[in-house]
Amino acid sequence: MKKLNIAIVGLGNIGSYLFKYLIKNKMILAKKNNCIPNVIYLSAKNKNRKRKIKFNKKMFLNNYLDATKKEDIDLIVELIGGAEGPAKKLVFKALKNKKHVVTANKALIAKYGDQLSKIAEKNRVNLEFEASVCGGVPIIRSLKEGLIANKINKVFGIFNGTSNYILSSMEKENKSFNEVLHKAKKLGYAESNPKSDLNGEDVAAKLKILTSLCFNSFLNKNIHVEGIKEIDKDDINYAKKLGYKIKLLGYTELIGKHIYQRVHPTLIKNSSHVASIDGVLNAVIIDGIPVGKSIIQGEGAGPAATTSALISDISSILRGNIKFPFSISNKERKNLNFKQISGRSFSAYLRFEVVDKPGVLSNIAQIFSKNNVSIKRLVQDPNKNKGSSSIIIITHPSKDSSLNRIINIINNRSYVKKKSKLIRIDDN
Repeated sequence: MKKLNIAIVGLGNIGSYLFKYLIKNKMILAKKNNCIPNVIYLSAKNKNRKRKIKFNKKMFLNNYLDATKKEDIDLIVELIGGAEGPAKKLVFKALKNKKHVVTANKALIAKYGDQLSKIAEKNRVNLEFEASVCGGVPIIRSLKEGLIANKINKVFGIFNGTSNYILSSMEKENKSFNEVLHKAKKLGYAESNPKSDLNGEDVAAKLKILTSLCFNSFLNKNIHVEGIKEIDKDDINYAKKLGYKIKLLGYTELIGKHIYQRVHPTLIKNSSHVASIDGVLNAVIIDGIPVGKSIIQGEGAGPAATTSALISDISSILRGNIKFPFSISNKERKNLNFKQISGRSFSAYLRFEVVDKPGVLSNIAQIFSKNNVSIKRLVQDPNKNKGSSSIIIITHPSKDSSLNRIINIINNRSYVKKKSKLIRIDDN
């Protein structure tokens, strides 16, 4: 049986888990793929760091870039992370030197995927990145293969386990954002610096990749991104009373001839399937023709889930298939028309913390009227001890630009005690 020689670069939790898995399941994978996955080199930043894996010291490459030059290496698994620096150097050089590459690096693919796929196609090698989006949820292979017959109109869902854990824990435990974030770090559900998870950047990178696969387009930076740091306990509780949950969702959708990419906190009905996805789970909903709606859910991160996706990619290469990284040739991919969401219409939740005095509510209503935004539901919750009142308004579908204009106008009023909130609603 032929062999495929592999180098793993990056030996953190995921790299170490992958190495152990490949050693333990080498022959099972060989039988399934008619080719032996043979790990012959490892490399990492710190050679002497204590790790839970045992390997022959001769396997270790002191210079990680040597993996791109060695003739006995067929496949490099990049697990360094980050869009720049060592990861970028490694993957570009590997593909140029005709090595297959498997990566879990969403930031790198979202930023340089177009250039990298061009090099891979030219040199007839594979660039696989299933593990870059939603860990153990096989969404990329589903779009490339399982749903190949379908014209995709929309993909949306929960793409970040950290933010989902925080929002669902705030609701279930009635705790503040900071309390839940502290707990998430202790449990290992959040990084010590979880900035990209909380500000929506992590979801944005994943969404750009999915958009390109769904619509056969080049990667596009035109994406609306909001995170969850402004969501507080009151928002969670008011949403609950109104029959909603708050989730950080990513959407990519083709409407007419335009593509919209957006990431933001969203109010969704308690009865919807996505509302039931709590904790660190991810869920992806694909809307296509002829399949209709498909839902894939599962663990979105962690060594086990990520290894599942990495092995899927490695197995594809073991079988000897040379595939286009983004399903079709670079020559066939298109520059489609990506538009901002300001011209789109959404129902929305708006919350104003104001001084409790006569005339405030009528002034707010006038501002809504002047901006052609119709009020569907209004809740006033006075706090007499503080002399303040919370005004929660649910709107009929209105232009996003108008909703934001209202927020900006009201925020400048003297009766406002705290920055106002705008959260879009998904009533589907």
